Amino acid sequence: MLTVNERPYPFREGMRMGDLVDEIKPQADVLLLNGMVVSRDALLQDGDICSLIHTGEIPSALEMEQALVARHSAGVQEKLRKATVGIMGLGGLGSAAAVSLVKVGIGRLILADHDVVVLSNIHRQHYCIDQIGLRKTKALKNTLVHINPFVAVETRDVKLDSRLIREIFAGVDVLLECFDNPAMKAVALRTVLNHMPQVGYVGASGLAGFGTGNTIQTRKIRPGVYIVGDDESDVRTAGSLLAPRVGIAAHHQANQAVRILLGIDEA
Repeated sequence: MLTVNERPYPFREGMRMGDLVDEIKPQADVLLLNGMVVSRDALLQDGDICSLIHTGEIPSALEMEQALVARHSAGVQEKLRKATVGIMGLGGLGSAAAVSLVKVGIGRLILADHDVVVLSNIHRQHYCIDQIGLRKTKALKNTLVHINPFVAVETRDVKLDSRLIREIFAGVDVLLECFDNPAMKAVALRTVLNHMPQVGYVGASGLAGFGTGNTIQTRKIRPGVYIVGDDESDVRTAGSLLAPRVGIAAHHQANQAVRILLGIDEA
């Protein structure tokens, strides 16, 4: 049996890549055999993994889902596909976490921020030079759609407060706090603890400076509530925010969101 574009396909003795192209995808112009670029004449063996690619072609929703299932398993992908994750703040943390979550095929994202992209954002946030001046919500949605057009991305151009957090994110499964402002971090945590006990929550505290990434950890502070960071560094004491260390924290947040959605609890 072969695996062709993530799906099983019967093997026949003497088969070549060209046979697969003719039978499955005549428009394919890039042929990969076990990860290596080959020609139509490449001879196949039972168990080979083959990819037939038409350059520039956008896969269908079914093809994308099949690729994710092949990597994650059907049970895991079903839970991720049915999930909704909210992200408050689309800076270094929020933009990176959003990119990670669309890559794993989260079904729906709700993004909220009131800022626009400026030059000083580019060094650590997932925006491009030609997006300067755009609302962060619009710029990030454009990026996410290019990565995975089959994730539902909803945006809110608002400056969040406790009331808006409750209204906008009432139906999410997991909420990521990605604010720069310490006061808003406190507002978000207090709002979830007091008014949204059904929502999983992943906040962040302590990710500035040049310290080792090993000090950034995910801590459980109560069931369903987690804080990521080293819990002490900030810009005033540790200097600048840099993309690598901020990115470590952002991917901790995205990883913990996935763990919550899969029902994996931290000790």
